[in-house]
Amino acid sequence: MGYPAKDALEAVEKCGLQAEITELQDYIYASQMEKEHDDQFQEPSDKDGIFADICPRPPHDDLPSRGKRKLCDNKVSQMIGFGVPDHPCYVERVLPKSALVPPYQDHAAKDMKVAILVDMGYPAKDALEAVEKCGLQAEITELTDYIYAAQMEEEHDVQFQEPSDEDEIFADICPVPRYHDLPSPSRGKRKLCNNRVSQMIGFGVPDHPCYVERVLPKAARGKPYFYYENVALAPKGSWKKISSFLDEIEPEFVDSNYFCVAARKRGYVHNLPIRNRFPLSPKPPCTIQEAFTDSKEFWPSWDPRTQLNCLLTVVSGAKLTEDIWKRLESCPGDIPTKEVQDYVLAKCRKWNLIWVGRNKVAPLEPKEMEMILGYPKNHTRGGTTRLDRHKALGNSFQIDTVAYHLSVLKKEFPDGMNVLSLFSGIGGAEVALHRLGIPLNNVVSVESSEVNRNILRSWWQQTNQRGTLIEIVDIQHITIDMVGQWIKDFGGFDLVIGGSPCNNLAGGNRVSRNGLDGELSSLFHNYHQILHFVRIMMDR
Repeated sequence: MGYPAKDALEAVEKCGLQAEITELQDYIYASQMEKEHDDQFQEPSDKDGIFADICPRPPHDDLPSRGKRKLCDNKVSQMIGFGVPDHPCYVERVLPKSALVPPYQDHAAKDMKVAILVDMGYPAKDALEAVEKCGLQAEITELTDYIYAAQMEEEHDVQFQEPSDEDEIFADICPVPRYHDLPSPSRGKRKLCNNRVSQMIGFGVPDHPCYVERVLPKAARGKPYFYYENVALAPKGSWKKISSFLDEIEPEFVDSNYFCVAARKRGYVHNLPIRNRFPLSPKPPCTIQEAFTDSKEFWPSWDPRTQLNCLLTVVSGAKLTEDIWKRLESCPGDIPTKEVQDYVLAKCRKWNLIWVGRNKVAPLEPKEMEMILGYPKNHTRGGTTRLDRHKALGNSFQIDTVAYHLSVLKKEFPDGMNVLSLFSGIGGAEVALHRLGIPLNNVVSVESSEVNRNILRSWWQQTNQRGTLIEIVDIQHITIDMVGQWIKDFGGFDLVIGGSPCNNLAGGNRVSRNGLDGELSSLFHNYHQILHFVRIMMDR
């Protein structure tokens, strides 16, 4: 149990062999506390303001010592604190200046937030910084986002990797201005935009160009292209591990709030070209005011939101929206109290609630989530429950973001592609390629959820796809022989795409957030293994 042998032996000798383990632990702790405790009063310094808190005490001649008031020698071991009824303890303490001013409540709230983050496995220093920067009203997910963004920025090398002399140069360069137009004062070496990681603009997004040059290793050049996605804010070291399995390629971290009205912080490892990308048309609404025009007349002036947070797999219930309505209705006047405002805004941000009436909020409907994520209207409707639709959409790709990355393939594959779609979900990859105008000749879709398979199959039929759709339920049952047969039938795969479950990587998981070692997130290794199978069989 980690106790020093000397302390354990003393506890057994003092308490006896019949003592319970808990009794022995209590003895050891009390002994350690007594040894560590300084039983002399701290004398207040002359330069420190004295704010003495003194228990009533008898005259000096009744105290254990006349020169200096000593703490009751046994108050620690007896655990009577600064005195309890029938056991007075003559204590004088001097509080530091920082503790003289309330509010104590704020300190308690701050300590609680930090304690929760530390309990989730974050370093205390990072947790404290996050709380101080984001404020006491910040949700835990917002605090974890801050911590990960800071960690990612610290870990990231903002210098371009220089190709070695021994290696062929296979550079993929985003359009760059003349050297004197670059952000760096240096003309000899192009520097990466220093803030692209913290801003999550990847290798550039529409309206936010980033001048990037990257050199892919030989093993990752050309077909088959691959594209892997997962939550950006994963446990520290997770993306480094993912990259180590995928040719040491640097992840591209992108927040989908550059493409739509909602945040969706994701990391992507791929060997796609990064030049000549283009966005889907028409451009989707990127602000709440553009996306939800009917809510304008009800939107209160004290709600400053212009975008939504990441869409979740669950939504709030009627109990919360009713509680918000009651709190707002009980406030006199048009403007609620600061306390009520803070409460309502915190809940609205957490659950992505929008205003649908006077003092009335509501969660997003599935059709609104489909619009935000770039799917066709009623994509998830039919044969599924509302709960299933929310879950399926919450786990899906954001189409406009993924399509922007895949857009570089349009010119290369005018006659269509063969796609191995792993963890297909509701068909995010297929919808993105279809919206780009790239024909789907053959698609092998691997998805465990029957609900999701039905949604993808229905979309395939509704859009009159002419290619072949092969559905596989369990990714763990795919063998190298199966991959070889598909390659023989189709002539190879042009793209291997997917994102393994994020359950053990996501910041909201306080129970089993153990990264790629988790039960579900470990399925990433199946993605890597199948990509390896494809490469082996296509090289034959």
